[in-house]
Amino acid sequence: MLVQQPCYNGEIMDESAIMLKGTADGLLLRPKSFDWTLVLTAVEQALQEAEAFFRGSRLILELGARELTPSQLTSTQALLSKYDIELWAVLSENDKTVHLARSNGILTRVPKDGEPRRPIGGIGAADVAPEQQAIFVRQTLRSGQSLRYTGHVTLLGDINAGAEIVAGGNIIVWGRIRGVAHAGAFGDESCVICALDLQPAQIRIAGYIGRPPEQTRQTPEPEIASVEGGRIVAEAWN
Repeated sequence: MLVQQPCYNGEIMDESAIMLKGTADGLLLRPKSFDWTLVLTAVEQALQEAEAFFRGSRLILELGARELTPSQLTSTQALLSKYDIELWAVLSENDKTVHLARSNGILTRVPKDGEPRRPIGGIGAADVAPEQQAIFVRQTLRSGQSLRYTGHVTLLGDINAGAEIVAGGNIIVWGRIRGVAHAGAFGDESCVICALDLQPAQIRIAGYIGRPPEQTRQTPEPEIASVEGGRIVAEAWN
């Protein structure tokens, strides 16, 4: 039986302007704000926070019926180029946007299965979504060390204070978490963080940030942290 533990103090980042996630074809960006300045600001914040994942990849811009202006296209490409990201495709129902994309050599549809496609930058096969990939690492991360991966991470060892793990999927630590753990780095709020002893300096799931209760436990307890009701909650991990 799971016994609910004290909740971490959760706060959500302001990501209302965009939806950004990893797919089998590349990064998918879906603007949610009609203010393009806010959209680009949110994109740059996301790229800065997970630069190691995004650098060298390609991006699909999904716009629906909205129109993309030449200046918006130019500013978007300029921002992406700072992180070595290619604006690979623009998906739109707007004729002007489709024409603009094609005139700039940008795809306006994603190639179907069996059609030629370039591999995505980073780790993993092109036909496997980043969040479905996984690695197993047998190591203790010491202060100053960082482990970053696009999919799920299972670590046999500890995350010491001053060390961090950032994963696009779930994080399972068969040991102690004393440093920083960030699961769902692409924005997947269903991801979890599990550890035999969960007393981190900070944990994050997607855009939610959690910090441990002020009182430190004397006896370690396996716990699983997840997002529930708009905050990060830790429960017993049986």
